[in-house]
Amino acid sequence: MKEEDAGPSNRELYALLNISPDASDEEIRKAYRQFAQVYHPDKYLPHQMKEIATENFQRICEAYEILSDEHKRQIYDIYGMEGLTSGLELGPKLNKAEEIKEEFERLRRKKEQEKVSAHIRPSGSILAHLSLPQFLDGDGIMTGMSMSSDLQSQISKRNAIAIGGNLAVNGNVGGGAATIAFRHQISSVSSVEFMASAGLRALLSVQTSRNLSLHSTATTGIAVSLRDGSINLTNAWTRQLSETTSGTIQLALGPESSIAVGWQKKEVKMSASGELKFGTSSFGATASYICRFSSKSHGRIAGRVGSSALEVEVGGGRKLSDYSTVRMLYCIGIQGIHWKIELHRGGQKLIIPILLSRQLDAVFATGAFMIPTSIYFLLKNFIVKPYYRRREKQKKLENIKKTSAEIQQEREKAEKAQQLLQNVAIRKRNRQLETGGLVITKAVYGNQKALNESREGDDQLASEIVDVTLPLNFLVNDSGKLKLHEGVKKSGIMGFFDPCPGERKLLLVEYTYGGEEYKVAVDDYEELLIPQRPHKV
Repeated sequence: MKEEDAGPSNRELYALLNISPDASDEEIRKAYRQFAQVYHPDKYLPHQMKEIATENFQRICEAYEILSDEHKRQIYDIYGMEGLTSGLELGPKLNKAEEIKEEFERLRRKKEQEKVSAHIRPSGSILAHLSLPQFLDGDGIMTGMSMSSDLQSQISKRNAIAIGGNLAVNGNVGGGAATIAFRHQISSVSSVEFMASAGLRALLSVQTSRNLSLHSTATTGIAVSLRDGSINLTNAWTRQLSETTSGTIQLALGPESSIAVGWQKKEVKMSASGELKFGTSSFGATASYICRFSSKSHGRIAGRVGSSALEVEVGGGRKLSDYSTVRMLYCIGIQGIHWKIELHRGGQKLIIPILLSRQLDAVFATGAFMIPTSIYFLLKNFIVKPYYRRREKQKKLENIKKTSAEIQQEREKAEKAQQLLQNVAIRKRNRQLETGGLVITKAVYGNQKALNESREGDDQLASEIVDVTLPLNFLVNDSGKLKLHEGVKKSGIMGFFDPCPGERKLLLVEYTYGGEEYKVAVDDYEELLIPQRPHKV
């Protein structure tokens, strides 16, 4: 089981001093003095011990310096060490958490804008039409091809430019067009875009957008054709209907006037959309539904009906990598039976529709659907899945090797920290033994599964557990109580470390109090307060 991401962040320094995130200045000073007395380098004469003490004393001093400063502590609580090194100006002008957060967000946006300003985003698509009947007739398999490309660049904070073009060939007829667009952000809620196109679609257009409210946007545009002088007016209104659903109304006035109403719903596991469109010479309706079976695969069903179309599309896709997706679709309609293969990588798309038959034959249609579906499931279960399992296993082994050296370094650091705690921890333990107080007899911290299934001789499980008996005895106070605070990850406590990054961890403690035995287990972020009667064995 993977470690839960819901645990509070930016708490390492609190763990180091074993104090609550709500600790007062006096509690911070008291914790600092307790650890400083143990780790002060002047207390140790041997060179090796002095080096260990110096390293840990610097960690204690850094934690105290940050948490004892009101402004630094506020920044750390919100953004951790990143906030302290990001360039936030400290002083009276940033004396509230809201002001610190606002300043940090300003600096972060500035860095993001600088990054975006220097970034050029290319996109493009290739559409290749293939025909099996034409190939069987001896006329060649390709019936047409089209290509489009677009290059966008943020030239300043408010201005962006896009340059694009497209070429299309269908049989012996072809053409193309080139487009340039300039977009200016007028304010945080409005923008304007100017576009010019030359070629088959020579036109000039202007489009403006404005956020009418927090949940609605309006877009208005006008386009003038340079070929026949015709004018097209467009208006669109988009409204957020819920957290996952939006609706759109589009109105177009010109040689081909139309009105369209659409909606879109997008959730983690599914997405759906639909549109109704009525024009002066046509009408149509489209709908699609996508179900995400996992983070890597999805299924899709879509339909289209109208004055010139009647089609159903069924298929699915799989994510090959972080940037690549392949999709296979089966289409049947009045234009025939098609396969459609799509490859998406970054902003680039390759789409290959293959016409299998112009006739709607039931047997052929069934075979065209069943054959690729069967091949897909055979490949998935006997080739693709085994391959990915082997690759994931190999990645896991490589990751273990990569992190094992880091874990070993953290283990050595924790052992050194425990070495200096030893004398004080033993004195505290003996004092509690004499008075029948709290004595930690055994404490282990690490992988929950390893703690539950621990067996002698299992080196793998043993490597994911660390003995923390000594540091817990050190943390027992003079009144015979021990408290580890809620919301503070225990791997940050002095003498602890994380033996299994990414895995869920437990702290298992066995202790005696008043001559009786007790036992308790707590999660990584859970509070530990002992002794308590319910822990009695």
